[in-house]
Amino acid sequence: MTISISKLYCLNPTGFHRISCTVWSALHHARPLVCAHGFSRNGRDFDALASALSDTYQVYCPDAAGRGHSDWLEQREHYNYDQYLRDNATLLSHITAPLPDEPSRPSPSVDWVGTSMGGLVGMMLGAQPHNPIRRLVLNDIGAQISAASLNRIGEYVRETPTFETVADYQAHLADIHASFGPLDETQWQHLAHHSHRMEDGRVVPHYDPKIASAFDQPVEADVELWSLWSAIDIPTLVIRGGQSDLLASETLDRMVELKPDTQVLEIPDAGHAPALMRDHEIAAIRAFLSDPSLGPD
Repeated sequence: MTISISKLYCLNPTGFHRISCTVWSALHHARPLVCAHGFSRNGRDFDALASALSDTYQVYCPDAAGRGHSDWLEQREHYNYDQYLRDNATLLSHITAPLPDEPSRPSPSVDWVGTSMGGLVGMMLGAQPHNPIRRLVLNDIGAQISAASLNRIGEYVRETPTFETVADYQAHLADIHASFGPLDETQWQHLAHHSHRMEDGRVVPHYDPKIASAFDQPVEADVELWSLWSAIDIPTLVIRGGQSDLLASETLDRMVELKPDTQVLEIPDAGHAPALMRDHEIAAIRAFLSDPSLGPD
């Protein structure tokens, strides 16, 4: 298995910025899999999943603009879903381009695993005509998003706390993200290690504080995306944290009612959103992605 970091140039309204992407691969010409993270997180959240699936996939784990090692945008209002869609369309164009040594090889389809914001981006891309996504995994995101959960996320993102040590930051993560599930010490250490930076001798979260512009105003009503869900014609697995405040069980029930072939995995001991770091979570995703009954490879 090899791990590499790619930098892709993407275009925003004031110029170019670079998106950082961690790539995991053990096989040449393996099918591409994109793992897209949540709002304030980064691509290294998927290290456990990517490492496990790199035996059959070439796994791309991008950092969204303003997160991790990707560039920050100049204007706070440019942190929006239009930009995230453009950035990921650039990524999809890159990973599905014909190889120089095999220009006649058909462009591969792509599988997509998205947590929260990353799942919403996957839904938006998957609803587009002629998209290259073969199978879609939505981790605790769906066709209706509660206003209360969005305001909760906005509350902690707007704070931009600082810490004396990485251990202090790790304790903070384990508190605000306890809903990721019962992770062990090593797993929390991993998340803290890859999601902090140093600023003026203090430990701070590894994202641009301007991403909080999405929460400049309180969210007054649930966000409804039923027309988006109806437009998706891709085999889909929806993972729900059993204690989630963002994806209600009633919402998931209605999603399945509208699309009866939707597969569902509930993680009882997690909320928003399961970390996808534990063996049984990874096994369930592997089984869905490799299920021959869902259609041709």
